[in-house]
Amino acid sequence: MKKYNLIIIALITLIVLSCKEQVEEKSSRVDGLPYYSDASFTPHWLDSKSEALSTFHKIPKFNLTDQDGQEVTEKTFDNKIYVTDFFFTSCPGICPKMTENMSVLQDAFKDDAEVLLLSHSVTPVKDSVSTLKHYAEGKGVISNKWHLVTGDRKQIYDLGRQAYFVEEDLGGEKTDDDFLHTENFVLIDKDKHIRGIYNGLNKTAVQQLIADIKTLEIEDK
Repeated sequence: MKKYNLIIIALITLIVLSCKEQVEEKSSRVDGLPYYSDASFTPHWLDSKSEALSTFHKIPKFNLTDQDGQEVTEKTFDNKIYVTDFFFTSCPGICPKMTENMSVLQDAFKDDAEVLLLSHSVTPVKDSVSTLKHYAEGKGVISNKWHLVTGDRKQIYDLGRQAYFVEEDLGGEKTDDDFLHTENFVLIDKDKHIRGIYNGLNKTAVQQLIADIKTLEIEDK
């Protein structure tokens, strides 16, 4: 009888721990997310109503074209939370995994109009609209939810390095001739502020990103 009771207690403990892990996996790290203003990704813990945000770093204006031939600008993301990355369709290395994880985000927020995805081609000369469209169809990309964009190379590279700071972990000065290649996903809020950077190859990081997007949605309410 004593042995039977011990088995029951052990089973209950495992169930409780399992439930706790599931809850923690879906929870954000904090009640609110920090703001970031430069490539060092030093967190700034500011209230969303802080006056300091009026002059804080924001994603600037841009003008690109997506897989459907539609113009995509910063206004496309007005009052939207979005996740952005940089890739190219012929990439044999990290890009397929990044695209797979962006698909995870797409599935998580498929029916949520507040959340969009933005992937920039770093080989825009090769990645024409038709090439992006073919790629998008093969990857199950949902139009107007996930924009794969091409356009002026300098504009794309300036956005990556000076606006989103996606190469923050590579170090050293980059020139216009240097290839932009990074696995980072960047989270942008409805006011065009950077609120997080994540390893787009890491499943745990992607789950954390999902939780942080939900935190941002609560913050905006």
